[in-house]
Amino acid sequence: MSCARWLHRAGVAIHLLEADDEIGGRVRTDEIDGFLLDRGFQVLLTAYPECLRELDYEALDLRSFFPGAAVHLDGRFHTVADPFRRPLAGLAGALSPVGSLADKLRVARLRGRVMATDLAAVLARPEQSTLEALRSEGFSAVMIDSFFRPFLGGIFLERELETSSRMFEFVFKMFSSGDTALPAAGMQAIPRQLADALEAGSIRTGTRVTEVEGGGVRLESGERLEADAVVVATASRIGRGDAPETSRVEWRSTTCLYYAAAESPLDRPILALDGEGRGPVNNLCVPSQVATSYAPAGRALVSATVAGRTEGVVTDLELDQAVRRQLADWFGVVVHDWDLLEIYGIEQALPAQPPSWLEPPERPVRASDGLYVCGDHRDNASIQGAMVSGRRAAEAVLADLS
Repeated sequence: MSCARWLHRAGVAIHLLEADDEIGGRVRTDEIDGFLLDRGFQVLLTAYPECLRELDYEALDLRSFFPGAAVHLDGRFHTVADPFRRPLAGLAGALSPVGSLADKLRVARLRGRVMATDLAAVLARPEQSTLEALRSEGFSAVMIDSFFRPFLGGIFLERELETSSRMFEFVFKMFSSGDTALPAAGMQAIPRQLADALEAGSIRTGTRVTEVEGGGVRLESGERLEADAVVVATASRIGRGDAPETSRVEWRSTTCLYYAAAESPLDRPILALDGEGRGPVNNLCVPSQVATSYAPAGRALVSATVAGRTEGVVTDLELDQAVRRQLADWFGVVVHDWDLLEIYGIEQALPAQPPSWLEPPERPVRASDGLYVCGDHRDNASIQGAMVSGRRAAEAVLADLS
């Protein structure tokens, strides 16, 4: 969508071919029984520079989370808040068992460093795993296990913290610089806003491409479309002429369960984390407490996220039962009264980004003559990375066409 918009601005005629029934790719929202269900728990970090430049936040009607997290540890929840934006809550959190006071001071020191470093420099720093970086910063095992593993596990979709330290510092900077938000109409409002800027009729949904070549594409229907340039905006293999880089992406998976509840189990619009590592739920939130439009009046929408794969769980029924057992420990037997709305098992949820993946931070978007590739696997695994890669692909197309 970003690539198409940049090309359209430059006066290039574009055809955007979408295999699914609607635009959005991994950023989709379904409406079920009056609830808005994003396909997997997602948020928009308002500090993303590309989003700040390209999106109309006012039109998205963004609603923000509480700047912090509720960590379930030792049988109860402890609030860990950003002391720079919630001083009183931050002071109370300093005395919580989620890490030591020294750990909280190390968080402040780390925040100060990444806030004072521009984004390009953050993404060019020497790389190691996130776990190695946290240990080198001096964080205790308790702080890493009870806070960083579930918090970053929900972002990277892996609790082992194997993701590049560059990506860790990038997201830490983004969380510290702006709000964590949801559009009132769901996350799909973002690609829909991008689409509104394109010429009517330039997007074809339900149009599956089976083969890609520099001079055009062939559709599942057998139709061939000629083009001066082809941009592949998916990491899935399409055909023998496809860009080879798109076959090398390794993926993190996730499962998101949505429940309808009579009321929110949380006292504020906050992210709840499994600080004990008992699983299967890594993190939980109540989207309707952030944006009331996510649920019908008098109801609450609960989102529970399982990062990666759950060992020993085979069926959706078994997963639902395992999730309810864990959440009953958090909130009591009321969770057994919740209605299961949907389970989204997403195999290709996020590109894996181990150390060396972000070297260089921006990977090539030219695959061959007339063939280009974009997506968050070209930059960093985020909405920011996806949109930047689209702009870079458009710039490459324009440079070559001229």
